Amino acid sequence: MRLLALQYSLCSVFSCLVTSTATAEPLSVFRDCALCPEMIELPMGSFTMGAPDSEFRQNVWYDPATESLQLATKDHPWIPDNEGPQHRVTVDLPIAMGKNEVTYGEWMACVHDGGCNGYEPVHTAGRAGTDEAIARAFDDRLFKPLPSKHAMQEAIAQHKFLPSTDRHPVFYVSYLDALTYVAWLNQKLGTTAYRLPTEAEWEYAARAGTTTRFAQGFEPTADQADISGEGTEMVLHQRRPDLRSLPFPVPVDEMDAANPWGLRHMSGNIAEITASCYAVRYADWETTSEWLEKSALKSCKRSWRGGAYVGPMNAARVAFRMPADEDNRNQYTGFRIVKQLK
Repeated sequence: MRLLALQYSLCSVFSCLVTSTATAEPLSVFRDCALCPEMIELPMGSFTMGAPDSEFRQNVWYDPATESLQLATKDHPWIPDNEGPQHRVTVDLPIAMGKNEVTYGEWMACVHDGGCNGYEPVHTAGRAGTDEAIARAFDDRLFKPLPSKHAMQEAIAQHKFLPSTDRHPVFYVSYLDALTYVAWLNQKLGTTAYRLPTEAEWEYAARAGTTTRFAQGFEPTADQADISGEGTEMVLHQRRPDLRSLPFPVPVDEMDAANPWGLRHMSGNIAEITASCYAVRYADWETTSEWLEKSALKSCKRSWRGGAYVGPMNAARVAFRMPADEDNRNQYTGFRIVKQLK
């Protein structure tokens, strides 16, 4: 977990507060079938993609030259390259975005219907969808033999005790796995409209008209994002008793996690796979159709967005991004879908 927190920490925790221009307006919510994810129709518009240098500031950074952690100073801050350059993107493809991360129940509906290659992610020691499974997994008696909180987290990281009701986000799914879910959904509905979002579509949806580090403002509260308080303290190099560390994702409809457009858990809980190939610097593509054409076709490392329950606050910022192999499965990554409306 500490290694993962360190990996996440190569990005900022501090930034200048930017005034949000968001207005929360009711958006259309629909579901195309009883087993389909809820979708939110997004407004058309444009936004500034990426983050300014002022957002990258943090107190602790990793120096590859010395292979050690260094305390940042005003003269020597940490400014990574992969969240810029900032550029304006116009949304020219109308889409609806999944209100939530795809859930375990939605994934298993695909499996039970003969889709998703029959792949059933292992999430708990018990059966998914039962309160008893969670009670068994998190009973204090199971944790007493473990010598420390970190040992408990390591046991959880090995997926022995992670909960999976039908309302938890599905994880241990890769980009390639996510494509099988989209293919099943399209086949079931007789359409080709469903797919994974590009990075530009994901960030536009996550910002929801805001220009701050998070859609909730300068930083979310402990009730708004499932992130690691312990990891945040390490990167901040200061105590944050207002934060907490849940060593597992929460159900998609728990916490005050909605942004102004009603999209939930865009920051924290489970990192989300996008359709876009990862590049260290943005190519300055000006429209979402250009992003779809140029970033989502070839085989490559794919970009993850949104941070996760195991990562510090800075890794849950709207601008944060990381690469991963297309077949990578892990305990902190899932996905969200979009529907192209025309």
